This record gives sequence, structure tokens and C-alpha cells, in this order.
Amino acid sequence: MSARLHNWIGGRASPASDDRTFNNPNPATGVRIAEVARSGASDVDAAAAAAVGAAASWGRTSVAERADLLDAVADAIEARLDELAALESADTGKPVWLARAVDIPRAVANFRFFAGAIRHDETGFHPMADAINYTLRKPIGVVGLITPWNLPLYLMSWKAAPALAMGNAVVAKASELTPMSAGAMAELLTQAGLPDGVFNLVHGYGPEAGQAILEHPDIKAISFTGGTATGRIVAATAAPMFKKVSLELGGKNATVVFADADFDAAVDGVVRAGFSNQGQICLCGSRLLIERSIYDRFVAAVAERVKALKVGDPGDPDVNMGSLVSLAHREKVEGYLKLARQEGGTVIGGGRPALPMPHDVGAFLRPALITGLAPTCRTATEEIFGPVVTAHPFDTEAEALQIANGVRYGLSSSVWTSDLKRAHRFAAEVEVGIVWVNTWLKRDLRTPFGGVKASGVGREGGRWSLDFFSETRNVCIQL
Repeated sequence: MSARLHNWIGGRASPASDDRTFNNPNPATGVRIAEVARSGASDVDAAAAAAVGAAASWGRTSVAERADLLDAVADAIEARLDELAALESADTGKPVWLARAVDIPRAVANFRFFAGAIRHDETGFHPMADAINYTLRKPIGVVGLITPWNLPLYLMSWKAAPALAMGNAVVAKASELTPMSAGAMAELLTQAGLPDGVFNLVHGYGPEAGQAILEHPDIKAISFTGGTATGRIVAATAAPMFKKVSLELGGKNATVVFADADFDAAVDGVVRAGFSNQGQICLCGSRLLIERSIYDRFVAAVAERVKALKVGDPGDPDVNMGSLVSLAHREKVEGYLKLARQEGGTVIGGGRPALPMPHDVGAFLRPALITGLAPTCRTATEEIFGPVVTAHPFDTEAEALQIANGVRYGLSSSVWTSDLKRAHRFAAEVEVGIVWVNTWLKRDLRTPFGGVKASGVGREGGRWSLDFFSETRNVCIQL
């Protein structure tokens, strides 16, 4: 029997005001996990009212109190690691081992990091000949957090931890496709001692609950991670209301392999970057650019690895990839495989695996490597967000840079070379927010995270998150 997942408003579970619900299926089996509250504007009103009521007192708490609470939440998540990993796997279709190794530990790290960040935060002091200036950080008040389905707890905690650390109250919405771990986190926050109303969670669809969050006059800032098309709606709604906005959007990231790279390490890095989390990470390297002198050999090595990736039961520790997040998303990805063939490409892999019950009806798809496409075609320039990588040869560093920059996105890139001067040159010229050299997805939470062009506006991480979730005030005192 499936669960009933309510909103979390004012420190308690609350059904939608009109008692509407929607079904949340496990994408690997099709079995319903939960019946979820389908919220609308009245539910967001209730959440915002609870947040407004709690914001002033929470904002006046000491840094030590807030940091200690964040540490307590980290401890609580860590204590329930196995339970939360199973929940995340059931909601997303990803392997349980992946959620245990990456998603849940990262949520723990997010709360611990921002607990430390506010303990050690320093603000400015600027002396003048006859005056002094100092900087105050003040909470914004009530902030809205809207997060995607690919890394549910990972990304909700990435926003909630700094928002709470800076003394704000929160109205949050997780993706309707993956609402379960956000609900668990809301309960854990309350159990850890967060005052009622400081963190509020509404479930539902973007045009209903999400849009109501954007439009609510008491919600003064919006932090959004999701697709570029939805990001436009967020920006268009928030701008006339003069809300602070942070947008982390889509990507079509290039992995660039030069002939002098460590061949085996680069193959490992390319496969990991292309197919981790079923290719459903905004940072995945979905465009593979290879220097022509090693192109054939490198493609053959990657193809061999792609064919060997095991797709199946997310509970099997030997499985490399679970299911995609939904049947509808699988159809979208399969549509791009069809388009790739129409555009003249050769698809290596792809197709639906034959799996035993109950996974025979799941949203599984084999990983695909595509060769023979022009780097300017739709398959090579549009975000697919699945286990699909296109491979393209290049002859010169300048050509590699031109191809890498030849898309509307600019989130990340990884460069594989033994020439340090080339690495620095390329990193300086590639139009992205994050560049990895001879690695991928190596993250220090102190560093800025975000993209350029259609990949977003603003930065998260370290002091950038503290800046976003606060208002800075200069105080000038005449001596």
C-alpha cells in the first residue's frame, strides 16, 4: 500500500487545501510509491503566512544557534542514510548504491559545510580618514526554493542549508516527479529543533504550486534549479516584482580530449561524465570532442565501455545504471536517438533492455554513444539530459574551442591534456562557469557554482550562497 505525502506547513503535515492529490510512481517498476498533495495558490498562501510568522524570530537567532541546528540536521540525515538512499532510489530510479555513495552523503556535507561557513563568515570593514564603514548581513525574510528531479535531496539541501543559515524562512517545492526525500527532510528539520514555520514545503506542479511561489508578494527571493525554458518563466515573473533571483539551468557540456592526454584516465573520465546518474546531471559531458589523431582509437575504447555498462534493477549493487526518471522522459531521449539517425549519425548502444518483472515495465534505456554527426546539428546542440553522448573529431585547439563554445549553453567543460599551458589557455577561453582539467565533478563547496549564457544567472556555493540569501548593509560612522 502506498503512502500519503502531505505538504509540510507550520511544522506539521498538511493535505492540499482542496484535498487534491497526484500519484508518484517508482519509475523502475511503475508501482505507486505515494499519493502526493497537489497544491495550489491557497496552499502557498498558507506556507508563506507560516514563514512570515516565523521569519522575524528565526532571523534574530544567533549564528551559533543556527549553525548548531544545521549540524544536528546533518547528523540526522547521516543516521538515516540507508533509509533515505532507498527512498531516493525508489523515487528516481537511480541505483541504491549511487544514492548511498553520492546523494545522501552530499546532503550531509551541505548542512555541515554551511554550518561551518556561517561560523567563520567575515564581513567588510573599511576605514576612512574621518569615518569607519562596516558591513552587516541581514536575512532577506522569506525565500522560495524550487528544485529539480535528478538530485532531489542533494539539491534541496544545497539551497535550504544556506537559506536557513542566513536566518531566512523558506517556502520550498521539490519536483513533482521526486517529492519523497524533500518530505523526509522537512520532518527531520522539525525533529532537529527548527522552529515551526521556518521551513515549509508544498508539493505539486510547476504551473500551480511553483508559479504561486514565484508570484507571492511575501516571498522576496527565488532560488531555482531546473530547465532553461522554465527558468525564463521564473525570470519573467520575478523581475517585475524586484525579487532576487538565482537560476541554475541546463547544460550541453563539452568533454575535450587532446592527443597528449592520459588515454586510460580520459576514457574513464569520459564514461563517468557521460553516463553517471543515467546521464541525468546538468554537468554531464554530453559532447565528446576528440583530437583527430586518436579519434578512432578513443571512440572504440569508449564504445567498448559503454556496451559493458549494466542496466537494471536499482537494488542490484552490480548495476551501473538504473532507470530514467519517467516513461515520458525516456520517450524524449529515444526521440533524440531517432533524430540522430535522421541527421546521419551512427548510434552505438541505446535501446530498451529486456529485464525480468517487475522491471520489465520500467523506464530503462541503454546508454548510447553517437558518431558521425555534425557538431552543429540538433542532437549535438540541444540538451537531452539522458545517457547519450555525441562524439566529434577536431584538428586544432582553436577548432575544439569553437565547437565547445558553439552552443547556447555554458555550464561546464572538462579538458583532458598533459600540457598545463594549454589547459590554462583553454580554461580561460571556453564559455562556461566551471572547467575541470583531467577530472570531472570534483567539487569544493567553497567555490562558485553556476553557468553563463542559457545555463543560468548567478552563483551558488560558499560566500556566493551566503551573499544571495542575505541583504548586505553598509554602515558609515563619522568619527
